[in-house]
Amino acid sequence: MPRKIARYDLIALPVIDAQDRLVGIITHDDALDVMEAEATEDFQRLGPVTNLDSSVANATVLMLYRARVAWLMLMFFLPILIASGGNAGSQSATLMVRALATGDIRISDWGRVLGRELLVAILLGLSMAAAIAVIGAFRGGRDIAVVIALSMVIIVIVGSMIGMLLPFILSRFRMDPATASTPLVTSIADATGV
Repeated sequence: MPRKIARYDLIALPVIDAQDRLVGIITHDDALDVMEAEATEDFQRLGPVTNLDSSVANATVLMLYRARVAWLMLMFFLPILIASGGNAGSQSATLMVRALATGDIRISDWGRVLGRELLVAILLGLSMAAAIAVIGAFRGGRDIAVVIALSMVIIVIVGSMIGMLLPFILSRFRMDPATASTPLVTSIADATGV
């Protein structure tokens, strides 16, 4: 409705019920208030800032703190999470490249290796999640700890799977699996982790 008022330069817009009876009006200043509130909410999301219950001028220190702290706590952990996925992927890639080069495993072994690597990745992810959850609980509380712990498990699993599968994929296309080097795997795992 605010957009209709603005588009057609209306001063007011009638509000009717299901029986087409007039139940009120929306004035142009009401529409402007709604549009301003929506714009403020959009800007706060860009920050990212949790929605404030009042204007910045009238907000208390505690209100401003609460609106910003959760996002900053999560951002604190982002480099740790991303690096963990890249490192797990690099480890997997290194092991697979060497095993393929020595003939310890073949391309046809990828299914068996995948299942084992997935189990290892889950165990690594859970171990790292337990460690980072303690830090998360200390720095940001229970909710932050849960979010970063789950993120850690997923990121380590995804990074490990990328590192494990990339050498097999390259070998399948008759490319040197050694090109699945640490920088390539880390870049892909980091991008996926974000």
